Amino acid sequence: MNGLMALRSQKRKTNLAQVTLRLLAGPFLRNGLASTWRFWLPRVLLIAGLTLWIYGPVFHGDWLLDDRWYLTDNPLMNGWGGLWKFWFQPGSWVEYYPIGETVMWLEWQLWGDHALGYHLANVGLHLVSALLVWHLLSKIGLRLAWLGGLIFAIHPVQVESVACISELKNTLSLPPFLLAMCAWIDYEEHGRRRDYLWALGLFLVAMLIKITPAPFPAMILLYAWWKRGRIQGNDLKACAPFVIVSLVLVFMTIWAGQRYEEMGHGHPEAIFMGGFFRRLALSGLNLCFYFSQSFLPVVLTPFHPKWTVDPHRIVQFLPWLVFGAAFYWFWTKRRTWGKHVLLGTGFFVLGVAPFLGFHTISYMSFTWVLDHLLYFPLIGLIGLVVAGLGRMETQFSSFARSCGRGIIVAVVVLMVWKGHAYAGLFTNEEVLWDDTLQRDPGSWLAHDDLGGYFIRNNRFPEALAQLNEAVRLKPDFDQAHYNLGIALDKTGHAAEALEEYRKALALNPDNEKVYDNLGAIEKRNGNLANAENLFTHALQLNPSDAVAYLDLGDILLQTGRLPQAIDLFKQALELNPDVAQLHYNLGSALLATGQLLQAVEQFETAVALDPGFAPAHENLGVTLARSGRVPEAIEQFQAVLQINPAYAAARDNLGLALAQAGRIPEAMEQFQQALRANPNDAFARQCLVKLQSLSSGAPAKP
Repeated sequence: MNGLMALRSQKRKTNLAQVTLRLLAGPFLRNGLASTWRFWLPRVLLIAGLTLWIYGPVFHGDWLLDDRWYLTDNPLMNGWGGLWKFWFQPGSWVEYYPIGETVMWLEWQLWGDHALGYHLANVGLHLVSALLVWHLLSKIGLRLAWLGGLIFAIHPVQVESVACISELKNTLSLPPFLLAMCAWIDYEEHGRRRDYLWALGLFLVAMLIKITPAPFPAMILLYAWWKRGRIQGNDLKACAPFVIVSLVLVFMTIWAGQRYEEMGHGHPEAIFMGGFFRRLALSGLNLCFYFSQSFLPVVLTPFHPKWTVDPHRIVQFLPWLVFGAAFYWFWTKRRTWGKHVLLGTGFFVLGVAPFLGFHTISYMSFTWVLDHLLYFPLIGLIGLVVAGLGRMETQFSSFARSCGRGIIVAVVVLMVWKGHAYAGLFTNEEVLWDDTLQRDPGSWLAHDDLGGYFIRNNRFPEALAQLNEAVRLKPDFDQAHYNLGIALDKTGHAAEALEEYRKALALNPDNEKVYDNLGAIEKRNGNLANAENLFTHALQLNPSDAVAYLDLGDILLQTGRLPQAIDLFKQALELNPDVAQLHYNLGSALLATGQLLQAVEQFETAVALDPGFAPAHENLGVTLARSGRVPEAIEQFQAVLQINPAYAAARDNLGLALAQAGRIPEAMEQFQQALRANPNDAFARQCLVKLQSLSSGAPAKP
């Protein structure tokens, strides 16, 4: 009896172990071909190892492309107000991707301006997606599903999506999309309501990250046709909620983008797309590019040169003739291998369809195609290739299979090498844009971006060369004129800078940054009235322009209008509550008017927002000392000197506070250090003489 119970207990443990193994390893198991870690673990390690090697250079990468716009220069990343706007104020940002933007917001709170954390997250998500591609392909019965996951992980065309921090939208939205596809397949197999709800919920999550998964409803109808040979009424009924989610969120994103532009946050450039036949020719050429880039990713670059589209040239419609003939051939074979080809190519075409050129998208002002748009659609062609390889493996001789495996290994090695080399360009903007301009010297956007990089790194002569070329290639590009104005101003050519700023305004009168910079030049030249008008106009265009508030408030302080300055800074903080400089300026104005308690509050907020803000610590110390809170003032002056030991005023103030607290030897030491740093510091010398006389009991020498 005891033996029987022990046997049952052992069986229960064995069953539990098997269930646990299947739960953990299920996404990586090949249907009916392997059920142990000996199959999936080496393959997982291979995929992970190659992925990490390919993207190793990225871990040393800096901010690229739209990264600064989405993160470092995005005021919504600071404070809880931005998080609220992402969800409940469509139009406060250019897209309505609340989950994607929330994750970026959380990353900003975690990593700040340290790029490594963002890169680790992107690469990790890409690896998860590769394993889920394996899982998805295994669900539809592909023998070499793991190879599909490997190809997805190492394909060079994926590098841009993974290497650019702002493309978190791609890497984050794909896992829920793939899980939604898997849940839908489970629903098709078993008819369980929970699988249907999981599919719908995961699809909603993916759409709230990025609207790229919008073709999902058409994809599941394609799957229904592939599985049963027809689309039934029940398929359409089950698909309807997915269609509603897709349409609503696509509409929300378009509407949010329009509101964002109406609020003066953008200046969309007019893009000539032409009539129906021109768009038809363009879409065929674009589809041809995306197919060729999937199979032969020889030229990889963020900005491919725009080709000329001429609907009067019959040859430009040739891609559609080829695709039409191919579709007809596959359709005639739909009862055998043709249906598999139609499933894979159909998934791919549905994925790239929104980007073919039938409707205008902002990036089409500088290129017709972008590599990173293949991140989702590529899965369809990968599945098709893996299915074909699996079929050949069962039909070829052992010698032919050995040759085929050798070819596959060679292709994988080439893809890994190409991907690693391309990822190496994403270390900084100079390397990336130099490579882009070698391939396309006429890329005005690359010249402008490289010029902006040189400006940020104080390499102004090099910036001038790039930006002059940008405005030569595209004279109507307002951003290039604006950047050229900055470079000219920084190199002492203020008159030429003013001319470039005026050209930028003529092209885009709603660019508040141009008014900020014009105002800064006028302010520097002493033309405070003109500067005040320019900053006021900037605020009319963008009521949350923190730079304009700071400069306008400074003018009010300089002209003795302290009450108006205080009102202005308070108004600014209602819109920008997380800008430390605004709290500091308000505190300074309050201190000047003797409102010590309110000044302390503002300085404390400033140092809480930016603990390394030394002047805020110093003014907080001064205000605390005047309020009789000398021990707290001493702590603030010490904090300043920890941040910047050469901060002379803080050391003098620390000496005074220590003396006021009766800590004479320590005060004398501070003044002595001040004199060692600057023997001409008359204030420190005078204080030291007085303290020495007090400690010795002798009268101080005049």
